[in-house]
Amino acid sequence: MPDININCSDGQFTAYLAVPTNEATGGNGGILVIQEIFGVNKDMRAHCDRMAAMGYFALCSDLFWRQEPGIQLADQSDADWAKAFELYKGFDVNKGITDLLTSLEYLRQIDGCNGKAGTVGFCLGGLLAYKMALDSDADCNVSYYGVGIEDHLQQANGINSPTILHIAEEDSFVSKETQLDINECLAANNQITVYNYPKVDHAFARHDGVNFDPAASQIADERTMKCFSEYLK
Repeated sequence: MPDININCSDGQFTAYLAVPTNEATGGNGGILVIQEIFGVNKDMRAHCDRMAAMGYFALCSDLFWRQEPGIQLADQSDADWAKAFELYKGFDVNKGITDLLTSLEYLRQIDGCNGKAGTVGFCLGGLLAYKMALDSDADCNVSYYGVGIEDHLQQANGINSPTILHIAEEDSFVSKETQLDINECLAANNQITVYNYPKVDHAFARHDGVNFDPAASQIADERTMKCFSEYLK
């Protein structure tokens, strides 16, 4: 499917939109898929396509457009890793959230969407999905191995929509101590569910990635889609 253009207050960015292949099965809700540090690449598009096949409108916006529009990287080479970290370090989180809020509104207004929309993010997107739980009116939110969530735990009581965190217990970017803090601090909010996955590393759900774990990914994806089925229909 071709990329679309979305207008915002300071320009225009592209996004990948996958539309339902069987609208009757999904209830026509929307899912905002939030990119990793590798851009709106093959993996993000595959996530969108899979969700569209289940009946949802799935939208993944280019959050690096102010730095390098249309970047698509992978985790297979040192050069791509270096470029990804360069973009990550130059990324403005607040502007990214603004773009996601714009994208969420766009998603809800797509012809055929029932007006409900949730978010799901991976890595950098995992942090941003958590931030969207704090800063948006998304109907539900799902974070896969978000990095930096520990810096926003004091705000967790402000989350009032169903929110899931998938945590890799062997995450090389999130220490065991940090994981414990996340679990303990978020336990008091009954809107938040934390799932911990033993013996898997960061990005266990990145298709064809170096740390991809099919079993853990399947379990996490089933939990994610159950959440969407409950709150986006």
